[in-house]
Amino acid sequence: MKSLTQTLLAGAAVVAFAVAAHAAPAVGQPAPDFTLTDISGQPHSLSAYKGRTVVLEWVNPECPIVRKHYEKSGNIPATQKAALADGAVWLAINSGHPGAQGDFDAAQVAEWSKKNNTAFTAYLRDQNGKVGKLYDARQTPTLFIINPAGTLVYAGGIDDISSGNAADIARANNYVKAALAELKSGKPVSKPVTKAYGCNVKYAN
Repeated sequence: MKSLTQTLLAGAAVVAFAVAAHAAPAVGQPAPDFTLTDISGQPHSLSAYKGRTVVLEWVNPECPIVRKHYEKSGNIPATQKAALADGAVWLAINSGHPGAQGDFDAAQVAEWSKKNNTAFTAYLRDQNGKVGKLYDARQTPTLFIINPAGTLVYAGGIDDISSGNAADIARANNYVKAALAELKSGKPVSKPVTKAYGCNVKYAN
């Protein structure tokens, strides 16, 4: 029969393993590779975009904070357009489980995208949450930037005012635009880790 100490140690090991299993990838380290299929049925692997700057955006079209940055202001679509104009790739990822808030099918995504003038390279569904958990994405929106060498150089929020008011965007610092501009000019990202804010990612468990 196990002693109380052995039981507690075993439990601590399980907790430590669980935390490690969902630990965020470290800025300055290689970004974890993955493959997901877009709403047109085409696969996209992160490794296929090596040599280009890649932005990963965790999205939920029905999250009020996502709506703030899309339909209420056009802030994220404008950021997408600027990134793509500079040659970046922008992958929008929805890790909501089947039937979750914002779990749009292809037709719904197409309608939402047209309505909001989005400019992402692809919209990817991650219904089992595997890629979201790989990156430890917890809110929508959460954004990651990967440089052409495949290194993660930014992880966090879209900006520095965590409110639901679209009027705040005009005075907010857009961390993603700033990081992309620094990368373009050959400078290190000055704020590589920031706090994301928004709705919880709708994982199945």
